[in-house]
Amino acid sequence: MDEIVESGWREFVARRFGRLTAEDERVVAEMVIDEPDRHPWRVVDAAYDRLTCGECGGKLSRGPARCAGCNLANGFRYVAVEIDRPGVPPGNEHALRVNVSVLRRPGWVSAREVLGRRLSLPLLLDGHLPTTAQAQATRALLNKGATAEQLAAHIYREWDGGDLSV
Repeated sequence: MDEIVESGWREFVARRFGRLTAEDERVVAEMVIDEPDRHPWRVVDAAYDRLTCGECGGKLSRGPARCAGCNLANGFRYVAVEIDRPGVPPGNEHALRVNVSVLRRPGWVSAREVLGRRLSLPLLLDGHLPTTAQAQATRALLNKGATAEQLAAHIYREWDGGDLSV
């Protein structure tokens, strides 16, 4: 899953800077997080991965929920730019971004939330986007304690029209 973010970083660095040393990459990462509203979300998320939180010592923005430094950084990540990929419905990139964010920081949400995000990620990557009604029905199943198998069957049946091959 980190590859979703890392591929965006590699493309950004190659296009703007070519090859960078590890130290230069850290400097570029600091530049990116100083102006997250000027960069795609994948670049911003990858930049945070290259920096260390002064409070918890983990990757900046991915530390425990009690870490004020990571909480602050996490809030700023959401001003980054979202650009829908060609051929996907508007909003797919936002849904993908939220799922990736949750799955990369699973300690910030419930295990049920992580399960739902993990199971729906392949369909989002494939370009699907649930309707509001589909998302609400999925959330209701999650809240009722559906098993992973029940939830996966529902997501693939409702979001993908029954094609379980994704």
